[in-house]
Amino acid sequence: MPLNEEFMKAYEKYSDAIFRYCYFRVYDRERAKDLVQETFMKTWDYIAQGNDIGNIRAFLYRVARNIIIDYTRKKKEDSLEALQESGFNPGLDERANKEIEFDFQAALQAIKSLDEKYREAVTMRYIEGYSPKEIARMIDETENVVSVRIHRGLQQLRKKIKYV
Repeated sequence: MPLNEEFMKAYEKYSDAIFRYCYFRVYDRERAKDLVQETFMKTWDYIAQGNDIGNIRAFLYRVARNIIIDYTRKKKEDSLEALQESGFNPGLDERANKEIEFDFQAALQAIKSLDEKYREAVTMRYIEGYSPKEIARMIDETENVVSVRIHRGLQQLRKKIKYV
């Protein structure tokens, strides 16, 4: 199969997941789209230079992660209000009651307040649905380190949500 066809299949298969990963790291829909585009452009450049990629999904996540790290070093996190003003819509039905909306906002705020390494692990595990082993490959850590981060992130979330 030609290189461009393989790349397009990878884009079709993983672009939505990479977008969600980026979005839950930067909380800005337009910026997340830009990060996804940059991720696939850098991956294409890497392949076009004749480099071989063993696991395209893990490679894409690693590239996206590095791009996000660079981005977050340049920009402070937005406040919850700025997030809502920028059009964040969690997909709740308009008729959803205020209690559910409050619970969602509290959970989102709790996730945002986690240390970066815990937020990344919890998001990839419970929003993206990846196993600790898959996450470990994507972020270049051991499976044990990832499992500990997930566990500690969940502990922090329980404490934060309990007091809301």
